[in-house]
Amino acid sequence: MPQPPVNPIINLFPFLLIFVIFYFLLIRPQKLKEKEHQKLLANVAKNDEVITSGGIHGTVVNTKDKTVVLRVDDNVKIEVEKSCIVQVKKAGNTI
Repeated sequence: MPQPPVNPIINLFPFLLIFVIFYFLLIRPQKLKEKEHQKLLANVAKNDEVITSGGIHGTVVNTKDKTVVLRVDDNVKIEVEKSCIVQVKKAGNTI
């Protein structure tokens, strides 16, 4: 006695389930983290203490559209991309 044909949608169910799991475990948290980082960069202001991805600690002297000027020592200033800023300290609090 032959088996009735299986609905093709049932064959796709495991793939859909895997995609949903990947979305909630990998994609969504990464998007939230990226959104939070963009908000952090938008709120960088003068006199904020920052740490760059290269490990440079400095104080913001000037902000531009895509870069910031950091004072890293007396009479030493460097200009870095805003996207390199990983951590901002405001008034002793880490954000």
